[in-house]
Amino acid sequence: MADKKNLLLLFDRPQEPVFMEKGNKAVFDIPDNFLTDRYKPIGNEVQSRFGEKAEQRIPVNNISIPDLRIPMSLGRNEQFSLFVPRHRRIAGRLIDIFMGVRSIDDLQSVAVFARDRVNPYLFNYALSVALLHRPDTKGLRLPSFVETFPDKYVDSKVFSQIREEATVVEEGSRMPIIIPKDYTASDLDPEHRLWYFREDMGVNLHHWHWHLVYPFEAASREIVNKDRRGELFYYMHQQLVARYNLERFSNNLARVKRFNNLRDPIPEGYFPKMDSLVASRAWPPRMENTVLRDLDRELDQIKLDVSDLERWRDRFYEAVHQGFIVDESGNRVQLDETRGIDILGNIMESSIISPNRQLYGDLHNMGHVFISYSHDPDHRHLESFGVMGDSATAMRDPVFYKWHAYVDDMFQEHKESLTPYTLPQLNYRGVTITGISVAPEGGKADTFQTFWQQSDINLSRGMDFVPRGNVFARFTHLQHAPFTYTINVNNDGGAARFGTVRIFLGPKFDERGTEMLFRDQRLLMIELDKFVVSMRPGQNTIRRRSNESSVTIPFERVFRNLDDNRPAEGTAEEAQFNFCGCGWPDHMLLPRGKPEGLPCQLFVMVSNYDDDRVDQELTGTCNDAASYCGVKDRLYPDRRAMGYPFDRLPRQGSDRLSNFLTPNMMVKDIPVVFTDRTTVRS
Repeated sequence: MADKKNLLLLFDRPQEPVFMEKGNKAVFDIPDNFLTDRYKPIGNEVQSRFGEKAEQRIPVNNISIPDLRIPMSLGRNEQFSLFVPRHRRIAGRLIDIFMGVRSIDDLQSVAVFARDRVNPYLFNYALSVALLHRPDTKGLRLPSFVETFPDKYVDSKVFSQIREEATVVEEGSRMPIIIPKDYTASDLDPEHRLWYFREDMGVNLHHWHWHLVYPFEAASREIVNKDRRGELFYYMHQQLVARYNLERFSNNLARVKRFNNLRDPIPEGYFPKMDSLVASRAWPPRMENTVLRDLDRELDQIKLDVSDLERWRDRFYEAVHQGFIVDESGNRVQLDETRGIDILGNIMESSIISPNRQLYGDLHNMGHVFISYSHDPDHRHLESFGVMGDSATAMRDPVFYKWHAYVDDMFQEHKESLTPYTLPQLNYRGVTITGISVAPEGGKADTFQTFWQQSDINLSRGMDFVPRGNVFARFTHLQHAPFTYTINVNNDGGAARFGTVRIFLGPKFDERGTEMLFRDQRLLMIELDKFVVSMRPGQNTIRRRSNESSVTIPFERVFRNLDDNRPAEGTAEEAQFNFCGCGWPDHMLLPRGKPEGLPCQLFVMVSNYDDDRVDQELTGTCNDAASYCGVKDRLYPDRRAMGYPFDRLPRQGSDRLSNFLTPNMMVKDIPVVFTDRTTVRS
């Protein structure tokens, strides 16, 4: 029986033929009829040449291969996008093929055969989804996408330097190649102040991995129809916009303006400075003041007008204001306070579980597509989509946040129709928070400290046709000093009780320096952590480290090389090693702040665990970034609405955050202090 870990070798060097060396001197011994037409005449020669130094030979069974005509209909050198409906259907077919084979042996054979015949981006996505969802491969840890396709994350100038370094210098003497700090624009563009957020590798990897965990198409509905999927789509993207706005405040910029008139020009341009190694093309830019135009792209089978987006938008608003949607059978489905946001999320991000695709369309995804093709809407210049067309690169573009600010505005229309939380729904009788403090390592108490850090990432897996051995790129990213919360809670209940600690951070003042009204401030509250505690009667002191956050995954998890220091097979340490890759990067937990300190308010609440609890066993290590990603193969681990208590308008009289508080809540002013210094990760 094949070792399932060998499937991960198929991600290595995605454009090199499958018979070339993979991983740590391993080669696949493939049947002659599995070779592509180019290599069939010289099969014995190339297989023996690349296999002679191999330390591991992996036999591949010669089996009957399912029909791959649909997956192969996307060219090897084309771009691939989950936002393009045709591409989604093609990906869904390949996922079904990988899910449908009976054994690891058969999956290995089919994947080896498909690898050199289908588009590399498509292959990576479909195999990744299958490995995450097949019962016999669920424990596998996928390689970081940035290692496999570094061209989606790195300045194109770097690759010629990497090739030179790898070709000329022996592995032990190679130096990291420095990726410039802010290479996509100059300070003449105010939006460029946010390069470190929009172009951060970890931020973009989070967005890509989220869409990997929550795919659009598959024959098996349970792969798509995960618990509260639509609500999680709403909440994760709402938090992205809130975090972006805090970065804007950190750089003396106003909140992002919604792209709410689809006929208006987009003021911001974006020039990615990246090349696609697979498509052998530069990512196209978008000029300033570009206007969306009707799409007629025969290659992608897209023929849509801007008015189609407007019609879907109007139907979405109509459903919100009427309080119900109409499903495919013509039945009314009420948008209540429990399921309403989940139903709307499944309409907005259309997938096979959308209640009525015919009526409500594909607004979110096609918004991405219209923007990403705005430079060549009728394909007359044979241009592919811009960065907004790919979930791995979309967050680089300033217009991503304008579009999602508008999408979130549509969701908020529903949230504002709900009855505000009452005092009994907010209070936890007998539980009082008496004090909160923050202690950063090596910094002033009750401040958050941020700075720059340089880190290295190994790009050797994605460098096709380059000499073997590690080759590192060094990039600069935001970082914060680790810190510890201390929360003092009094439990007058006379018995031990459980509570859910909810920690948020929000700006105290708006862009004009005016103290924020709570109805606006609540939308800018970013979740920092959420966890369950046991409180004995009387005073309790709760301590929690920043690296335990329920929102983030650590740096090593985002970028780790899976071949280094791998624990022994079958041990508890290996289970811990095979963590999930979905989560907000820990180095971006906090906003950048300002040298003089960005005035923020830290909000801490202890809610009644009896009202929060979801009865299920949480096993494995995929539940530590649950706030934005959910829990793999389980229910979302919090019965409350995502974003509670800030997801609804406040009750009457709560015009400021201080008026909103109940005894089980507390707020403290804590500035985020940025120091313009750069450290190097050890």
